Amino acid sequence: MPVGGGLCNMDCPVCKNAMITLELEDVEIDYCTDCGGIWLDAGELELLLGEPEKARSLLDSFSLDSESTEGKRKCPICDKKMQKINVGPSEPTLLIDKCRKGDGLWFDKGELHDIFDRAELDEDNRIQKLLTEMFGQDQN
Repeated sequence: MPVGGGLCNMDCPVCKNAMITLELEDVEIDYCTDCGGIWLDAGELELLLGEPEKARSLLDSFSLDSESTEGKRKCPICDKKMQKINVGPSEPTLLIDKCRKGDGLWFDKGELHDIFDRAELDEDNRIQKLLTEMFGQDQN
């Protein structure tokens, strides 16, 4: 069950506002209340997925996108420019931001939900229900 959140010392890589820390299934996520983006520290996506084989398959589908014209964002932990990562082969292309040093992953609003849909990792909509419960809205 989601638990109340608190302030953290991390600023959103998109709007630069302070993010709040929320707990989702015993995983702390950092959430921007302004743009709806979500930061997951290294290893938290795997914990959230809960299924090691499917998680590994999803992570193995990530590939570096060197042609993206999307602006590079800075990691909220190390402040270095993050890499643009393609998630899986499906269209339309889904790009997320990944820290070059491995500190974590940034998901713009709705991207985390899109990843679960594409990878068919949330068949019973458990994660989507939790996200909706936490944020009071669909993360689409």
